[in-house]
Amino acid sequence: MTDVIDNLLALNGAHEVETSALTRPALQALLAQAFHWAAPGDGRDGLLIALDNQADYDSPNFLWFTARHARFIYIDRIIVAQHARGAGLARGLYGDLMAKMRELGHKLLVCEVNLDPPNPASLAMHLAMGFEKLGETRLPNGKTVAYLALHVS
Repeated sequence: MTDVIDNLLALNGAHEVETSALTRPALQALLAQAFHWAAPGDGRDGLLIALDNQADYDSPNFLWFTARHARFIYIDRIIVAQHARGAGLARGLYGDLMAKMRELGHKLLVCEVNLDPPNPASLAMHLAMGFEKLGETRLPNGKTVAYLALHVS
């Protein structure tokens, strides 16, 4: 597992602008309480971490959703390495997550996407998948994010 954690930290580090920095203890804490997580290619190709609404997590984005929704699954981060893009990996990761959501009766999938600094590929993918924009905010770190939701049936 140590190799996977090292790979995930390296992958996340390469995409901190789009997501956020993670220390080893923070990553391990996220994985330990995750509703679902996946790391294809031993963490070299991609990563998805999803939390349910009961997670002990103080992210301002997660808290935005807890203030507005009683039950949801929150995508903390989804990353696809440059070398693995274009092969449907992100959609596959989302497909597996949504299958688990259906199995356990969850209906609302939420996330945020950076507007500033812009992440147009992620925004386009989420909108193409049917996510709807619920709002946006400027965070204390200077980023502006859009809050998105998808009703999973």
